[in-house]
Amino acid sequence: MFNKIIKRGNRKSARGDSAEPGARPAAPSSSSGGGGGGAGGAAPVTVNHASRASAATPSSPTSPHVAPSALATNPAAGAASPPLLEPLPLLRDVAAADRPGLLLRKLRLVAAIFDLSDSLKHPREKEAKRQALLELVDYVQAPAQAAGANAPARLPDHVQEALVAAISANIFRTLPPALHESAATIDPGATPDDEEEPYLDPAWPHLQLVYDLLLRYVVSPDTDTKVAKRYVDHAFVLRLLDLFDSEDPREREYLKTVLHRIYGKFMVHRPFIRKAINNVFYRFIFETQRHNGIGELLEILGSIINGFALPMKEEHKLFLARALIPLHKPKSVAIYHQQLSYCIVQFVEKDYKLADTVIRGLLKYWPVTNCQKEVLFLGELEEVLEATQPAEFQRCMVPLFKQIGRCLNSSHFQVAERALFLWNNDHIVSLIAQNRGAIFPIIFEALERNIQSHWNQAVHGLTANVRKMFLDMDSELFEECQQQYMEKQAKAKEIQEQRESAWRQLEAVAAKAAGDDMVLVN
Repeated sequence: MFNKIIKRGNRKSARGDSAEPGARPAAPSSSSGGGGGGAGGAAPVTVNHASRASAATPSSPTSPHVAPSALATNPAAGAASPPLLEPLPLLRDVAAADRPGLLLRKLRLVAAIFDLSDSLKHPREKEAKRQALLELVDYVQAPAQAAGANAPARLPDHVQEALVAAISANIFRTLPPALHESAATIDPGATPDDEEEPYLDPAWPHLQLVYDLLLRYVVSPDTDTKVAKRYVDHAFVLRLLDLFDSEDPREREYLKTVLHRIYGKFMVHRPFIRKAINNVFYRFIFETQRHNGIGELLEILGSIINGFALPMKEEHKLFLARALIPLHKPKSVAIYHQQLSYCIVQFVEKDYKLADTVIRGLLKYWPVTNCQKEVLFLGELEEVLEATQPAEFQRCMVPLFKQIGRCLNSSHFQVAERALFLWNNDHIVSLIAQNRGAIFPIIFEALERNIQSHWNQAVHGLTANVRKMFLDMDSELFEECQQQYMEKQAKAKEIQEQRESAWRQLEAVAAKAAGDDMVLVN
């Protein structure tokens, strides 16, 4: 019985092998109207991914009558073997009624995936795809021609679906491992170098055309949001946000523009986009603390925050408190601090009552050992204080100037210098002058310590200027603070002398009890 089964299987395989040589790939055939389109006789071409075994199957996913979304779901099929080329006419050379079908065939070519890291693999197919992308970009961004009411749409629904599917097949991919991750596999103690050259994706010249096509599609006046939102949906937006972790800055710049345009045009997606960006921030702050696109996402949010209506919604205030302010926590805050500071200041300028929340949030995440972060925080603090009103300033001035006093006495001269620069801002000086009774006693001791013991001469000069400013502002309060400081110093000296005297007495008693056998070490 077993031998019969084996023989039957051999007969079936023999039939399949004998049938294969008879199936020959169809030779490239000229389409009607496609002979004289390109320069030098080169016409745009498309890729026929049908294998010899499936070429005759009408239901094959590469059949001209099937939407290219089926091909987009299996991008590896385009790189498995050299595809067959089929000449296609230019879009401008065919009648308007025939363009949707031609667009589908060109999008089928665009959905093919090739190994772009190796320029020797499938060069003709890659060039054909590039030419198709260039033509599609020009077609999508071209203004609609004046036509009658019965004229066919330039981008019918099924063409839009195929377009988004082809774009998705190209841009939604597994990103290469980050440089710091590769280094960690070799050396677990390695840390990323901020000054190393950014990674440049070898496939970018091709990907740039795909992003151009997506951008032109989103901003095109022919794109009806009621139709397009079915294809540029929540899942599409989430996958787009995942790409912000790309190490190529050129890709992140395009992503920033595309997502901003989607936010502006698809109003129905706005709450979801804000929530999705929040989730990216939460994962970055509390889990990974590594992400390449935080700066670009903050640039998008800066424009969004600028358009918030007043009075501000509670949702936006929670976003400030739970996402933006905690972004000061990660060690890599210097990379995106400029964009973060802009967003924070936008909130305070929109609603001055948020100044207290922002300042207390800065104090909560104030760095202890990272002097470069302290300099950044002081710069941001100055911008926030410029937009702060006196009532909000009074709520947080005591903890604020206690921290500023610690910065004044920092042994890192850039921190002390940046803190002293706050007195160059007229609005901040005005706020201090209005509340000098509470602020002078806090700051005076820090200024006197700088005068007496700070090692940097520039800090000495700036401290003397601030001290003189206090004296000119309120000489009586200055003398009172000076008297309190002198009394405090005298009391501290007295306590120190009492402590030393107590130790000497203890040593004498111990020496008397132990006799000459005890050796005291001073």
